[in-house]
Amino acid sequence: REREVGRFMAGKHSIGVGARVSWQASFSAPFPPVSKRQLLHFVLVLALSTSLGLGVWLGPQLMSRLMPAGDQTLAPVVCDLNQGSCTAALPQGASLTVEISPRPIPVLKPLAVTARVERRMVERVVLELNGVSMEMGFNQTRLQPGAQVGTFAGYAQLPICVTGPMRWRATFMLEGPGGRLAVPFDFDSGT
Repeated sequence: REREVGRFMAGKHSIGVGARVSWQASFSAPFPPVSKRQLLHFVLVLALSTSLGLGVWLGPQLMSRLMPAGDQTLAPVVCDLNQGSCTAALPQGASLTVEISPRPIPVLKPLAVTARVERRMVERVVLELNGVSMEMGFNQTRLQPGAQVGTFAGYAQLPICVTGPMRWRATFMLEGPGGRLAVPFDFDSGT
């Protein structure tokens, strides 16, 4: 090989046939064989790494849209939704009145939900239902605007809990020009 390289160097720009073959031989050595299992592992690691990277990058943005935390979150309202409608005092003299029926509030049955906001501009109301002491998964319902200004209505459903009746939190997220406001109401489900 040294002789071939020397012959290349001796001639101005001429490459001998042997040098070209030697050059190709040094760079065209075959890669070690890769099994399908190794290739599958590589692809899985690459996919998981990409997913983790996207989760770290997009996670905070997605969580801010999905979680019931707004610009402001009030303390849970002390009122029993199983007895009737409940009213929460909001900042700047506004109020939110909510009602869930039928009563007592059952699991696995359609629930009619109404919300009436007074003295606060609200464009959208989203209801999130979750267990107070046990995470029950993503359960959000966007309430539709009613005929009267500030009224919203929709349907929701509580999942069943295998441990029996449980304590729930209905968080009404009010969104409007003044920002987002999360208003939680705690209640017990029937059977």
